[in-house]
Amino acid sequence: MTIVRISAFVFSLVTLVACETIEGAGQNLSSAGSAISDASNEVQQDL
Repeated sequence: MTIVRISAFVFSLVTLVACETIEGAGQNLSSAGSAISDASNEVQQDL
């Protein structure tokens, strides 16, 4: 029974960490997309 509890705890911890990592990656990609969009708008205005 103890092994089952430890396994469930480790699985939950890994899942939580993975979700936080994916959320952070999504925020990074969103920031990069905004930067590219801003740069393209500046270039378009210069033309």
